[in-house]
Parts: sequence; structure tokens; C-alpha cells
Amino acid sequence: MIRVTLDEIEQYRTELADNAAALKALDMIEDCEGDIEDAAIALALQAGQEPDRSDQWLDGLAKRWRYFLCQTGMKDALAAGSMTQAIKLLAAETTIPPLLATPVVIYVLKTGVSDFCKPLEEKI
Repeated sequence: MIRVTLDEIEQYRTELADNAAALKALDMIEDCEGDIEDAAIALALQAGQEPDRSDQWLDGLAKRWRYFLCQTGMKDALAAGSMTQAIKLLAAETTIPPLLATPVVIYVLKTGVSDFCKPLEEKI
């Protein structure tokens, strides 16, 4: 389970002040005491999705978008810690609901961008 602290949430709010969907997602993360998995499930329900399980649902969602998140420009933005650009691109250029872009990006950052993208770099 990945948690973010209140200090991190405040830092994210400052960085994402111009993104209403991101701020709503951060409010939900705060309501869930920093548990981004619980927040993502609640946000998915608000967005009309039906999460199929309660444990590691966010991990599965992030992995569904791994090909996009690990593209060169996106991966560079994530590695540099640019949440604003990463969330904006993920929400605008994919079909992921904008409310879920923030928890997905936070998940990838907390997991570690290189670790998250490593499976795409491995050769079979």
C-alpha cells in the first residue's frame, strides 16, 4: 500500500493548483488518509467505473497505461518529477478519466519511474 503524507498532498496542491480534477483527486486522497489505492477506487466509482477488486486495483490500472507512461517524453517528465505535465498529458491523450490521472501518476512516482518502466525495457 502506498501512502502520501499531508505535507506531500499540500506540495502537490501547490504544483497542481490550476488543475481542478487533480485538486479533487488530492482531496479524496486526503480524505482516505493518504492511501492512494482507496482514493483511486473511490474516484473510479465517481467516474462511473467499477473496480473489480479492492487490493492492487491501482497497480493494475497504472500497468494498463504503462506503454503511455513510459514513452520517452512522458517518462522524462515523470523522472523529473513534473506531475503537472504528466497528469495533463495522461488525461488529455488517453481515455483514462481525468480524476484517475493524478493517483496513477503519484503511484508511478512513488513506485519509482525506472522500476515501473523496467518491464517494457526487458527483451524476451
